[in-house]
Amino acid sequence: MDVEIVGRLLSTLPADDDHPYRTGPWRPQTTEWKADDLTVVEVEIPTDLDGVYLRNTENPLHPAIKNYHPFDGDSMIHVVGFRDGKAFYRNRFVRTDGLLAENEAGHALWAGMMEMPDWAIREDGWGSRRRMKDASSTDVIVHRGTALTSFWQCGDLYRLNPYTADTLGIEDWNGKFPYHWGVSAHTKVDEATGELLFFNYSKEAPYMKYGVVDENNDLAHYVDIPLPGPRLPHDMAFTENYAILNDLPMFWDPAGLEHGIHAPRFFRDIPSRFAVIPRRGQTSEIKWFEADPTYVLHFVNAYEDGDEIVMDGFYQGEPEPQRKAKTFEEKVFSYLALDNLQTRLHRWRFNLSTGAVKEEPLSEQITEFGMINGSLGGRRHRYVYAATGKPGWFLFNGLVKHDLETGREEQVSFGEGVYGSETSMAPRVGSTSEDDGYLVTLTTDMNEDASYCLVFDAARVSDGPVCKLQLPERISSGTHSTWASGEELRRWRDAEDPAAAVGL
Repeated sequence: MDVEIVGRLLSTLPADDDHPYRTGPWRPQTTEWKADDLTVVEVEIPTDLDGVYLRNTENPLHPAIKNYHPFDGDSMIHVVGFRDGKAFYRNRFVRTDGLLAENEAGHALWAGMMEMPDWAIREDGWGSRRRMKDASSTDVIVHRGTALTSFWQCGDLYRLNPYTADTLGIEDWNGKFPYHWGVSAHTKVDEATGELLFFNYSKEAPYMKYGVVDENNDLAHYVDIPLPGPRLPHDMAFTENYAILNDLPMFWDPAGLEHGIHAPRFFRDIPSRFAVIPRRGQTSEIKWFEADPTYVLHFVNAYEDGDEIVMDGFYQGEPEPQRKAKTFEEKVFSYLALDNLQTRLHRWRFNLSTGAVKEEPLSEQITEFGMINGSLGGRRHRYVYAATGKPGWFLFNGLVKHDLETGREEQVSFGEGVYGSETSMAPRVGSTSEDDGYLVTLTTDMNEDASYCLVFDAARVSDGPVCKLQLPERISSGTHSTWASGEELRRWRDAEDPAAAVGL
């Protein structure tokens, strides 16, 4: 492995830090690496694996003003690229405006998720509640050959070089997007059309908006999705002809909002509502459907089946876990553990002709952060690749392949003390079926104080990794990821070293 340190950022975190989500598997990094010809620890790199895996995660540089939450940390992108049986690695902080300002100040300037907005040192800021730092540390996608990172509570989208993870600036869709509300975390790319679909939300009426960016990167559509009040949606879904948005009964307590307190509460007597709108439809064309009350952090996919829209996602059996906790932090962190939330794969059916809703559980297994073969976005899918969680913690300790036709589930454990990332599906070059490809994830191995990139055969997950690559440093545990095939990337084959490709 050819390794080079290309940068370091100053951290002011205490040397004796004991915060549970800034230590152990969540210990942040300060070093940025350039590593070529990654060392193969086991087996070999498949020659028909071609493209880049990108993972985003929170990686804090400074202590919070008072109370740190894992979603507050600065964004760090990890890239593992595969071509011609070789692999490279890069990691970079996303140079958001918030990170640059706090780096210059040497301390936190904005309030985090577990802090009052009034505690912020600066009066400006981002987020649907405002006065937050846009960390851009939640999701990462690739649209038109450029990586985009996003913030869970609405912020700017940051453009990145998908090979090097270098920050290229804020995406404003050719200067046509009014960024007052920002963009929520989970934008969706339809690989069949090249369109990007997104939503955002605010404390201002109409409380939600929805938009479409076309294949030329122009904002082609942007409409209101009126809600009864401020809500906290996190994800959306789409089909070939429709977008599906949501109004779920987990939102800031209105009584608390009157006093500036942003405390989420689950209202068990309010139904879940789903808005189905033609992908370029008007507000007047929205059809609303009611379902059992729950909260859904992530949807997997949706597709059309006759008069029905079928949507799969992770239903929370306990959106507001009732757990005994010694401290305020422990109570808040109980909302992060998958077993506490009781997250299970679930299906909703919305009949566009009759307005009827049917729903059913698809698995008894507790999983979340599901991924599919991206070429089937908005189309019928069979397989979902999802994460299992360490009991009581926000850590992924394995993965499950859900077969939604047979009900069969293949499970892989990473092993005691080893934690993974959201696992992306990478179709092999010339793939001919839905699971003809590879699963790619990054691990944090506390036993070996090291990190690895694991590659599984998507058709035989339980056989274990077909390739294991060593990274230059143990990385912080993380979440969302994406895969971009080589054919989606500009100049991927123009340079002898794909990591040196330019021309974005």
